[in-house]
Amino acid sequence: MKEVVDIEKIHGIRVKDHALFIAVTFLFWSSQYVYSPILSSYLEQKGAGHLLIGLILGSYGITQLLIRFPLGMMSDYLSRRKLFVSLGLVMSMLSCMGLLMGDFGWILVSRLVSGVSASTWVVFTVLYSAYFASGNIAKAMSNIQFVTVAAQLLGMSASAFLVSGWGWHAPFWVALAFAMLGALLSLGIKDTERQSFKKPVGWDGLTAVVREPNLLKVSLLSTICHSTLFITIFGFTPLQAFKIGGTEEAISMLVVAFMIPHAIATFLSGRLFMKRWGSWTTLTIGFAGSAVFTLATPFIHDLGLLCLTQGINGFAQGLSFPLLLSLALRGISQEKRGTAMGFYQAFYSLGIFLGPFLAGWFNDGSDLTGGFLFSAATGLLAACLTVYWNRSDKSANAHARDSRSASAAGSG
Repeated sequence: MKEVVDIEKIHGIRVKDHALFIAVTFLFWSSQYVYSPILSSYLEQKGAGHLLIGLILGSYGITQLLIRFPLGMMSDYLSRRKLFVSLGLVMSMLSCMGLLMGDFGWILVSRLVSGVSASTWVVFTVLYSAYFASGNIAKAMSNIQFVTVAAQLLGMSASAFLVSGWGWHAPFWVALAFAMLGALLSLGIKDTERQSFKKPVGWDGLTAVVREPNLLKVSLLSTICHSTLFITIFGFTPLQAFKIGGTEEAISMLVVAFMIPHAIATFLSGRLFMKRWGSWTTLTIGFAGSAVFTLATPFIHDLGLLCLTQGINGFAQGLSFPLLLSLALRGISQEKRGTAMGFYQAFYSLGIFLGPFLAGWFNDGSDLTGGFLFSAATGLLAACLTVYWNRSDKSANAHARDSRSASAAGSG
C-alpha cells in the first residue's frame, strides 16, 4: 500500500492507470500472437519449404535487432514513452493489413513491420516500471510478463478455432481488430516521464550502459531464451504436432498446454522462486528444464505426451523471462533505462531471428529433428553460463565482505 501511495505522490499513478496500461498491453500482444501458431502451417500449406518458413518467422526479429536500441535511446532523449506505445499499435495494424494480402512477399514485409511494432516493447517495459517504486522492478516485470503471456494464451489458443470456423485469414482480421482497439485506448495511458529528466543520455552515459557487465550477461541469456521460444511453440512445435497426426484443434490444445504453465511461472518467478532460490539458480533451473524437454520434442509420437512435455517446457521457459527483464534494469538509473532496455531487447532480437532461421536450416535435412536439437544445445549452454556466473557472483560478494571486515578490523 505504501508503494502505491508513494508512486501516486510522485507521478499521480492510480489504480485505473494500471488497469488501462494492462489492457493496452494485453491488446498489443494479442494482435501479435493471435495468428502466430498457424503461421508456419499456413505457409506450409501455401507451398513454402522449411527454410523459407524459418526466414519469414525469423524476419520478425530482424527489424527488432536494428530498431530497439535506437528507439530506446530516442525515448530517453525525448523523455516521452506514451508516443512510442501508440506507435507500436499502429504498426501492428499495418502489419495485419499486409498479412491479409496473402503472397509470400507481402507476408515477409508484414513480418518485418510486425517486428517494428514489437520493438516498441522497449518503451512499454520502461514506462510500466516507472509505475512502481524502484525496489519493486521484479514485481513490475512479473506483472507485465504475466499479462503478455495471458494475451499470448488467449490469442494462440483461439487461432486454430478461428481457422476451422472462418478460414485461414480469420486470425489476421481478429489481430487487426485488437490492434485498432489498443491504439485507441493507448491515447489515455499515463506518461510519467515527460518532465522527469534534466538532460538526455550523453555519449559517456551510453557507453557506460553498454559496458555494464550485468546487462551484457542477461542480454546473452535472453537471446538464447527467445531463440528457444521462437523455435518451439512460436515456430516448429506446431508442425511436430501436425506431423504426428494432430488437427487444427490439437494445435490449440498444445498451445494451452504450453501457455498456462508458462503464465503461472512468469507470475510466480519474481514473487516466489527468485526469493527462495535467487535469480541465478532460478535461471539455471529454467534453462536446464527447457533444454531437456525441447530435446525430447522430435522423438514424441503421441499428442497427449507432446502436450504434457510442452507444458513442463512452458513452465521452465516462463521462469526466465521476467527475471531477465528485471535484471536488465538492475542498477540502471531512470533516465538511462530506455537506452539499457533498448540494448537488451535489440540483443535478444538476434535470437528471435537466428533461432528459427537456423532451426529451419537444420530442419530442411532432418525432418524437424535438427532444429530441436540445436535449440536444446543452446539451452544447455545457457544453463552452464548461469551456474558459472552464479559462482562468480558469490565469490565476488564473499571477497567484498572479507575486504570490509579487514578494513573494519584495521580501523578498530
